[in-house]
Amino acid sequence: MFMGRGQLIDRLTAQVGNRGLAVGILKKRGQLKSDGTLTESGKKRNNMTAEERAKSRASKETGKSADSFTYNPATNRTKIKK
Repeated sequence: MFMGRGQLIDRLTAQVGNRGLAVGILKKRGQLKSDGTLTESGKKRNNMTAEERAKSRASKETGKSADSFTYNPATNRTKIKK
């Protein structure tokens, strides 16, 4: 659900179960301004699919390229390609 581009807030809301909590998380991450508009960082994340965001997180954590990972939409997790 909410796997496409432009659904950052809706996807996080579905994951945490509360829109207010999701907005708070995005504000804390610096992806949402206090007036509810997306920051530049938020716009970049919002323009990614859930798969692209997951691969981006894995890439940042490991230092490997995003192409080095496979994505599981059921778990929203990545694994290193074998």
